[in-house]
Amino acid sequence: MGAGHDHGHTHGGPPPTGTAAAAYKGRLRIALGITLTVMTVEIVGGLLANSLALIADAAHMATDALGLAMALLAIHFANRPATAKATFGYARAEILAALANCLLLLGVGGFLLFEAVDRFITPAETRSGTAIVFALVGLVANMISLSLLIQGQKNSLNVRGAFLEVVADTLGSVTVLVSAGVIMATGWQAADPIASLVIGLMIVPRTWKLLRETLSVLLEIAPKGVDMTEVREHILGLPGVDDVHDLHAWTITSGMPVLSAHVVVSQDYLDSVGHEKMLHALQGCLGDHFDVEHCTFQLEPSGHAEHEARLCH
Repeated sequence: MGAGHDHGHTHGGPPPTGTAAAAYKGRLRIALGITLTVMTVEIVGGLLANSLALIADAAHMATDALGLAMALLAIHFANRPATAKATFGYARAEILAALANCLLLLGVGGFLLFEAVDRFITPAETRSGTAIVFALVGLVANMISLSLLIQGQKNSLNVRGAFLEVVADTLGSVTVLVSAGVIMATGWQAADPIASLVIGLMIVPRTWKLLRETLSVLLEIAPKGVDMTEVREHILGLPGVDDVHDLHAWTITSGMPVLSAHVVVSQDYLDSVGHEKMLHALQGCLGDHFDVEHCTFQLEPSGHAEHEARLCH
């Protein structure tokens, strides 16, 4: 490799294929089993109690179960080894699963709103005592699932998507309990469709936030917390660096940010310190100030960028 085209990495080999969500695969499986069980119980309970709110909570748990299943499937693909064509492996599958979860949540929210309005138009009597019993079962189960996923949601968008679904389920169970309690105490049947409206509306803000984070990864926007202006300034502040161009940073999946840059270095300085020491300086500069998993640098002598431009034309 010529002196003007040196590449350096913060790691000796290719980027790791292990993802932040992989460590929580077992917990996701347990949460999936709990969710499927409670979903079935709440469907039965909703039919017995004639409670739209309870059925709404069960419907959301159905998408929760599907989301957890997709998260597990994404982890399976994400941790497959890289290939000659899929050079970063299949880690981006986790982000696609998070996006699918967002779309599912938005769809369920819309369905619940529609059904709640219809229940206002065509009122029905809810058996509050039965609804309370089944809502309590759902609440306890959701709390167990939350305890399993609360740590992983800090490290992975994929796990966070599943965690937010369980959070919404937990709030849904609380809402069902409140509405059933109101019906039991006052006989006001409108509390049930109102609870359904609340459950539907709770889904939207959290889903929107997750959707924005997911799209920022898919659009390859700079990782959160990485200010590209500061990165550029840090690189330019190193001895011997004249310029930096083609500076890019993006995220492959949760916990796997990457960066690449062409760094123009004075030929005299490069000759005096050597390529390896220059690469170590760049690596240390970014490693001390920015949380970037994998960096690639191309060292260039002054005037090389103009040479590349002429070759492109």
